[in-house]
Amino acid sequence: MSGNASMADQVIRVGRPLPRIAAAAIDGRRRVHVTWRNGEVATVDLAPVILSHRVFIPLRKDDDLFQTVRVNEDGTALEWDEGIELSAEWIERLPPIGMDNAEFRRIMDQLDLTLDGMAAQLDVSRRLIAQFRGVRPIPSNIALAARYLAEHHEAK
Repeated sequence: MSGNASMADQVIRVGRPLPRIAAAAIDGRRRVHVTWRNGEVATVDLAPVILSHRVFIPLRKDDDLFQTVRVNEDGTALEWDEGIELSAEWIERLPPIGMDNAEFRRIMDQLDLTLDGMAAQLDVSRRLIAQFRGVRPIPSNIALAARYLAEHHEAK
């Protein structure tokens, strides 16, 4: 290079920054509690990823190996012994596990749906929707469907 510039001075930024993981801990059979460097936290189910890609076959069969999960040096992936990695970008795209009743109520309000309307959207009974608005734990399939409705409503 000519002049006083150095490679350290050459920073190119394109798009949003890569997601970075600060910490990760096992939270259930194939679930991981992830703390992102921006302070957000999420619990994600890695089973769909592990069950659908050959590189993860060792993690499917060996619970002890799965327990070796850790964040790589620069926070861009989770890694396990035997050189297995899963990128932070992929993990960020996974839906969070669980939904509390307050979030369910917020989604219904956002969608401007009545109990009957939400019941029709989720193909469950009105009574069940009323219980989800109250204190009944929300199953993951209902949580995923409700989030899907909310995301697609925002896109309109």
